[in-house]
Amino acid sequence: MNNEQLERYARHISLEEVGEIGQQKLLNSKVLVIGAGGLGSPALMYLVASGVGTIGIADDDCVDLSNLQRQIIHLNSDIENKKVKSAESKLKAMNPDVKINTYSMRINKYNIMDLIKDYDFILDCTDNFETKFLINDACVIAKKPFSHAGILRFEGQLMTYVPNQGACYRCIFKSPPPLGTVPTVRQVGVIGAVCGVTGTLQALEAIKYILGKGELLTGHMLCFNALTMQFRKIKLPEDNHNCSVCGDNPSITSLY
Repeated sequence: MNNEQLERYARHISLEEVGEIGQQKLLNSKVLVIGAGGLGSPALMYLVASGVGTIGIADDDCVDLSNLQRQIIHLNSDIENKKVKSAESKLKAMNPDVKINTYSMRINKYNIMDLIKDYDFILDCTDNFETKFLINDACVIAKKPFSHAGILRFEGQLMTYVPNQGACYRCIFKSPPPLGTVPTVRQVGVIGAVCGVTGTLQALEAIKYILGKGELLTGHMLCFNALTMQFRKIKLPEDNHNCSVCGDNPSITSLY
């Protein structure tokens, strides 16, 4: 690392668990964030600040005024602009060390495998069940680790999947709920800071995975309620032999 990098990452390098070797791991790593909204905003900012060398941002949406209450990477001046380009401009200004790849497209079963193949860790920062199941299935099939998160009202949840270590998203939820049976953020709202807490925890999971330090949320779901400030770490079922995507005899082996 050059002198500027040594100064920029000094507080990381001072950590016994990181040091220069760990910081170099971060600089050499590649993380893909799918969704540049409430969860993606804080996740992207902390990943870039920490020196993750290559960041991918996938989102097909444009910035809307109603986003600004929680999607902190976007500004008033970004309204009607593509979220990936809005996010890219802030991230480049934060840290010139980091390479930013933008994918202004809707993720689907035809493009996701090609999208995730070059990344070390994936963050699911999306807001709909269809895409969450798609990301899970693609990562399991491609043997890619990822962090799932969801937020609603004053609550957040997250889990981490690492190949051959604990349950995947489909082990727990099986299949997407019927349309209209689960309320959405658009319908019932979310307090903005819950997105910040949850997205930051996702970034932390990615950083720990890259460093190979600490305990990941594999085999566990972390849930928190911002009104009561209670965090619960729920142990997930260990028997995933019958899971349709990561089980012993999966029925889902391809996305199409």
